[in-house]
Amino acid sequence: MDILSQLTEDRPRRMTVTELTAQIRRRLEGDFSSIYVEGEISNFIAHSSGHWYFTLKDGGAQVRCACWRGSNLRIRFRPQNGAAVICRGKISVYAPKGEYQLVVEGIEPVGIGAEQLAFEQLKERLAFEGLFDPVRKRPLPLLPERIGVVTSPTGAAIRDILRVLHRRNESLSVLLYPARVEGDGAGEEVAAGIHYLSDHHGPDSEYPLDALIVGRGGGSSESLRAFNDEGVARAIFASKIPVISAVGHEIDFTIADFVADVRASTPSVAAEMVSAKRDEITEYVRGVGSQLLQHVQLKILEARHHLNELERDPVFDDVRARLRDAVQTTDELTQRLEEAIESRLRDWKERERAATVALESRDWTRRLALNRRDVSDLERRFETALQNAANARSERLERAIAQLDALSPLRVLARGYALVRDDTGRIIRRAADLAPGDEVNVRVADGEFRARVLPDQKRGQESGIRDQESPGSQAQDV
Repeated sequence: MDILSQLTEDRPRRMTVTELTAQIRRRLEGDFSSIYVEGEISNFIAHSSGHWYFTLKDGGAQVRCACWRGSNLRIRFRPQNGAAVICRGKISVYAPKGEYQLVVEGIEPVGIGAEQLAFEQLKERLAFEGLFDPVRKRPLPLLPERIGVVTSPTGAAIRDILRVLHRRNESLSVLLYPARVEGDGAGEEVAAGIHYLSDHHGPDSEYPLDALIVGRGGGSSESLRAFNDEGVARAIFASKIPVISAVGHEIDFTIADFVADVRASTPSVAAEMVSAKRDEITEYVRGVGSQLLQHVQLKILEARHHLNELERDPVFDDVRARLRDAVQTTDELTQRLEEAIESRLRDWKERERAATVALESRDWTRRLALNRRDVSDLERRFETALQNAANARSERLERAIAQLDALSPLRVLARGYALVRDDTGRIIRRAADLAPGDEVNVRVADGEFRARVLPDQKRGQESGIRDQESPGSQAQDV
């Protein structure tokens, strides 16, 4: 072997910068493959590629960090500058700059749980975007016919909803979209259910839903993760159907509660919300009918009392028979009116029962829309018939009163005439019915007095009446 070869063999092997960097990377990644580093985040950058870059530092040193997109998708919150965290990952080398860095695979906040921090951050961001704005929240329909439910088909929520609806309003139809409400992927299934029902059963569809209940039964705070999912919140916000958030956890609020149009503390309460209005309207109609019947009966009693007062006046002795006929006619009209009202009320109740039966198998909203005009016509006809009956009764009563008043002797006396009766009470219609010396009772418009019949001195006949006891005596009023 020549001297040149020997000199070449003893010389150290040369390496390129790339080779050196690769060896350093293998050594660092082997020795620091899984480490936990605590520090404060600074210079945080969320790149458009989805990767995160930041610096982790403490009082004496700092290290550059990179969190790839596939890893940060599993992190529940978004890092912020100044936040104290614990990063889990491994040491690697960024070859283009020859710098070592921490490749982060997980981040946990120091002092607050990741779940709570993620909740607060998402709540703040969605509120800023206007998803919680009360102005956009829609009221529930007055008389819902169909409701949709997004929940587990085997959970307590759907059983509670069906039980309440069966008790309060069996005519309501329920369309269930089965979705997991707990565990990995639950949020995606709930959001998918909301989107599906909104797209296929919105207001313009052939089978529209009037309200949508989204929720689950009771559980721990950790089990509510699906309803704190951003996808669920945005699905509720985009829904064409009013949404009731019914998460059975009365103490804690979820993101879904803030976005939904209405929040119910439990699924049972949500079912009561969509079924309460029908009971209230039915009770109101019954109350109005009862008040109307009482008002008519009161008017009839007042008219009857007035007739009784007129009947007791002694002036009407000669027309008592006519008055009894008028009272009997009024009673017959009253009975017919009461029977007509009761018949109409029975018809209404029968129509209500028939409508309830029909609602179980038919489209109630469409049926209501088709018959709304007929119901309005029936209401107007009923009001017209009731008013006509009352007017007819009033006219009959006024005619009877006018006839009685026309026949009243007091009207005749008021014109200057007098009513003469003998001691037996018999009315004297001719002078020939009296003899001289007979005493009579004379009634005028404002009172009554006694008188005695005297002879006619001119003709020598006993045909005159003088209001005195004997010739030359004064008249005496009784």
